[in-house]
Amino acid sequence: MIGTALLAIGLILIVEGLVYALAPSLVERMLEALREMPLEARRILGFLAILSGFVLVWVAKLLGA
Repeated sequence: MIGTALLAIGLILIVEGLVYALAPSLVERMLEALREMPLEARRILGFLAILSGFVLVWVAKLLGA
């Protein structure tokens, strides 16, 4: 269980690092777009991201990860 959690965190850090390393200007534009969004829209976006993450973890567990 702890090994799986560490693997997941490591993969998240790799993807985050790749975005910042390969497209820093895109990150700045995304942050500007987020600032312009209403608070409620950002909250919904966050909940959708959480739900998507849970679904992906559930599917990975079903596939034997």
